[in-house]
Formats: sequence, C-alpha cells, structure tokens
Amino acid sequence: MKKSPLLNIALSQLVASLGHGDMVVIGDAGLPSQPGVPLIDLALTHGIPGFIDTVTTVLSEMQVEHHFLATELPHHNPAIAAQVAALGLPDARRLSHEEFKQLSKRARAIVRTGECSPYANVILVAGVVF
Repeated sequence: MKKSPLLNIALSQLVASLGHGDMVVIGDAGLPSQPGVPLIDLALTHGIPGFIDTVTTVLSEMQVEHHFLATELPHHNPAIAAQVAALGLPDARRLSHEEFKQLSKRARAIVRTGECSPYANVILVAGVVF
C-alpha cells in the first residue's frame, strides 16, 4: 500500500503521467466538464470531499510550476481564496471564470469535488522536480 496521502487510483495515475506544462483542473461540484477531457468524479455529497482537502492531497504528489484562479474568487468566496493563498502555491495567475472554463478544455483531466461554494476551482500546471 502507498505511503503517501494520495490513495485514489485515478488521481495517482494522472499525477504519475504528467509532463512539464500539463494542466489538471480541480473544481467544485458545479464546474462543467469539458468534452474530450477525462473527468475524475470524487463528489459524494455536499462538501465531501472538500476542495481544499482535494488540492492539498494532490499537492502531496504533484510538482506545480504555476496555477490559475478565477478573478471572481476573492469577491465571491473570500474564505476559499484565503485557504488557497495559505497553500503557498507558486505564481498565481488570474483570469475570468469564462476564460478559466475555456482553458479547462486543454487540461489532462478535471477533478470534481463535492465542494458547493462558488468559484472553488484551480488549474494546476505541472512543473519539473529537477
């Protein structure tokens, strides 16, 4: 059995397959999936699993170069915005929610959480460990 926190098979395989610049979207329960982009649906019920818990667990195995957030996040969901900032992710880039959804079409996968608060979405861009 794995020693690291990430136990979900699909997520673990996704992280292991990433190359430099590949994108992974982690989103709330309402973020639309995109045609042709694999969906890893973790949502069980409202709030389970939570967005921050999911991001934190993925970060335990994924090297991130930079990330994207919607410009609407701090205004509409300041609690999640503060929690994301506390994660210490490198190089935050902002774009509108509509631009975020367009960029999601180029992701390797979309991970759906049970989060039911607005704009709780992030695009993580893979970095390299060397």
